[in-house]
Formats: sequence, structure tokens, C-alpha cells
Amino acid sequence: MATRTLPKPTGASPWKPAGARAQQREAKRNAVLQTAARLFNERGYHATSLDDIAEQLHVSKPTLYYYVKSKDDILLECVRTALGMMQEGIDEVRRAGGSAIDQLMACMRIYSRIVTMDFGMCVIRIGEDPLPAPLRKELRRLKAGIDGEFRRLIADGIAEGSLAPCDPKMAAFVLAGALSWIGRWYRPGGGLDPEQIADQSIALLMSGVQQRPATARKTAARKSK
Repeated sequence: MATRTLPKPTGASPWKPAGARAQQREAKRNAVLQTAARLFNERGYHATSLDDIAEQLHVSKPTLYYYVKSKDDILLECVRTALGMMQEGIDEVRRAGGSAIDQLMACMRIYSRIVTMDFGMCVIRIGEDPLPAPLRKELRRLKAGIDGEFRRLIADGIAEGSLAPCDPKMAAFVLAGALSWIGRWYRPGGGLDPEQIADQSIALLMSGVQQRPATARKTAARKSK
């Protein structure tokens, strides 16, 4: 009776090392979150289902449960990711040092840029309201940390004389509120890119729109010629 000849072992395993498998799983999980964030921003949280997310990724709905627990879990991770990016950027600015006003403007730029991204827009357009109370509490804690950084930088700027005396709490609310609103109206492919939006927003917030007396006189003089 003929015997079947088995292929010689090559020594190479068809399974990827544990580290590579972990990286692949993380990449797929990030794809789920990124796709979900985009759909939440475009359609709204309640109008987006797990089936919609699975369809966009060309996978089955049960496959999603290997990477996330629920739609609430997806939203929590999207918002947590954006707030984490903001905090990391602010921490890096603080480590780099410099004047308080320069640090404040650098942090404003980071904030402005992130709210034009899918995860950042989730913070502004969807927020914490759809989440259960315990998860809302966690996100408020993260937001409070970022608010505290802005307040401290404003207080430092007042102390160094680069910022006019004001209530740091009120000023932080105004600055963050104005920058947050970018995430509401920003549309990719518009007339301004995120960097240009950041430049103009920071200039307006730091200098205002009221023309200064000296500038007004120069403008009037030019018009009279």
C-alpha cells in the first residue's frame, strides 16, 4: 500500500508571535473606534447602530464584540481617547517650559486641532449625555483636568504680566468654549484647514475684535489720503 509523503517541516510556525497578534488586535480595535467616531459625528449617536459600524468595516456584528463591549463602550473610548490626546499635548507643552502666555497659546492650538479630528468632534458633538451616570462621572473628571490646566496657565500669565487681570475660571471657560465650538461647525475640505482655523481663532481670542485707538487713528489717516 502506498504511503503518503508528508511535507518536510520548515520550522516556521503559521501563527504570529504574541506581540504581533496583540498589535494586530489593537490596530483592528482602533479601526472600530475610528469608524464609530466618524459615524457618530455624521449621523448622531442614537442613529448609529453596531450593525452600521460592522457594515462599514466589512465584518459581522459579532466580530465587533471581540474588540468592544457595547456601543456605550465605544463612545466612552472615543471621548476618552480625545481627552487623553489633549492631556498628553498639554503635558508636553508644560514640560517644554517657556512663558505662561506661550504655553497657553500652544495648548489652545492643541485643543483646536484635536476638536477637528473624529475623536475630538465626538467630545463636542456627542459628549457624555448618552452614557450611563458612572461613565459620565469619569469623563467629567478628565475634562476637569484639562480645565484646571487652562486655569493655571491663565493665572500664571496674569502673574507674569502677559495677560490682563481676569477671573481665571471664567477666562478658561470662555477660551475652551470658543475652541470647542470649532468641533461643531468644522467640515473637512472647507475654506480653511485646521491650522488656519487655529491661527485665526487664537488671534481673535487673544487680541479680540475691537480695534485699538492707535490702530484706528492709523486706519483713518490712510483713508483720508
